[in-house]
Amino acid sequence: MAAFADAGAPKAVLGVVIAMLVLMPEAWAAIRAARADRLQTSMNLAIGSALASIGLTIPVVVVAAIAFDLPLVMGLVPRDIVMLSVTFLVGSVTLAQGRTHAMLGAIHLMLFATFVFMSFVP
Repeated sequence: MAAFADAGAPKAVLGVVIAMLVLMPEAWAAIRAARADRLQTSMNLAIGSALASIGLTIPVVVVAAIAFDLPLVMGLVPRDIVMLSVTFLVGSVTLAQGRTHAMLGAIHLMLFATFVFMSFVP
């Protein structure tokens, strides 16, 4: 945490780094599947692992906050609410089609790049 503070990075960057470490094995498998031209498998791995991680992490954080009597703030600033809404919209379009292709993957990568950029530039 001190290294991020010394670099002048926002606190959200630490969360991004932790999420990247947690999702790295599944992301690597998704990248390998995409390089082998198995885009559907790649999307299933990427989205499934992200949903599983989020679905397990948030309840654990809530329980820990309650158990240790810690403050729990899960609010989003308006900028992040817009980003989350666009991500849900693009994800629903991707999943509704039943199959995926490179253009949808590129859109997801652009959304991720935008999220990372906005994490570093408040």
